[in-house]
Amino acid sequence: MKIAQVRDTLYPYTKGGAQKRAWEISKRLSYRRHEVHLFGMKYWSGDDVIVNDGVYLHGVCEPKKLFVGERRSIKGAIYFSYKVLFPLLKEDFDVIICDHAPYFPCFSAKIYSLLKEKPLIIIWHAVWDDYWYVYLGKKGIFGKLVERMTAHLTNNLIAVSERTKKDLEEIGVKKEIKIIPNGIDFKKIERITASDVESDIIFVGRLIKDKHVDILIKAVELVKKEVPDVSCIVIGDGPEKEKLKRLVYNLKLENNIKLTGFLDGNDVISYMKSSKVFVLPSTGEGFALAPVEANACGLPVVTVNYKKNATCDFVNNGNGFICELSKEDIAEKIFMGLDKRKDMKRNCIEIAKQYEWDNIVDLTERFIREVV
Repeated sequence: MKIAQVRDTLYPYTKGGAQKRAWEISKRLSYRRHEVHLFGMKYWSGDDVIVNDGVYLHGVCEPKKLFVGERRSIKGAIYFSYKVLFPLLKEDFDVIICDHAPYFPCFSAKIYSLLKEKPLIIIWHAVWDDYWYVYLGKKGIFGKLVERMTAHLTNNLIAVSERTKKDLEEIGVKKEIKIIPNGIDFKKIERITASDVESDIIFVGRLIKDKHVDILIKAVELVKKEVPDVSCIVIGDGPEKEKLKRLVYNLKLENNIKLTGFLDGNDVISYMKSSKVFVLPSTGEGFALAPVEANACGLPVVTVNYKKNATCDFVNNGNGFICELSKEDIAEKIFMGLDKRKDMKRNCIEIAKQYEWDNIVDLTERFIREVV
């Protein structure tokens, strides 16, 4: 089959869970002799179309800023949506796949689907619904409207978690929704050696408000009262970084908490393997890869009970702990993780094995064939 995937940001030029998913699936579909084309912004020099690992990468426009302050750039998303349509229309694909966010490219993909009479698949990582009002205030009504319109562009929907599927149904989606989670390269993780830098607690993610790393830092302060030499590594970058640095300083935790900034995938796994408990106090996750990777490294996961946090669906099998969004409860679950991690290690690893990318690609390929 000839397959098109549309998303504004491409891996490895932009590294995130959704970008990683698109790349890993595309790469493996290519290995299975499908012709796969990824359409995104052009992050490289030279030709607009290059081939990497058998996948055709189409750079349709120069890269635009993804964020204005802490918010996703609407202008950038609209600009990409306009620029991607014409390169798409020059090709004939059997199917076109698009990530739901940032929504507008889905409408370009829908135009292609109608004009070429080819099926459209939209992958949903999360549903915001009323959270749009938190994100945009009164203007959130427009985000909510566009989200609902996107949910009804096609009958072929993939949700990355049970929670995302339920959220789609709550905003009026009546059609059948296929659940295909994100995955990990389990065999590669097995080969990576642990870092020489050991830590008790590790966080990996973008440093934005929804991740609530500030509450994790305050929880570490509580843990320190009983374990004075407790250590925590925070891996990631983002607009909250300087605030978090100041908080660490103000709480006198410079010797306990290290903010590393962004690290590549192998280094992240290496640090995970030398840690004991993974903590993700996020209130907005579709299906984060980091908790699965942490389980693959034998770490129990601590995450918070929140409607928009799909990690709770994953951490429900004796592979971690679910807590409330408070420094006291997070600290308590950290203590439990440190105490029980050796007993939980085998179960964590066995659960993570189920998310090997080859298994995810099997599900994806089967669904594409059904749709086509």
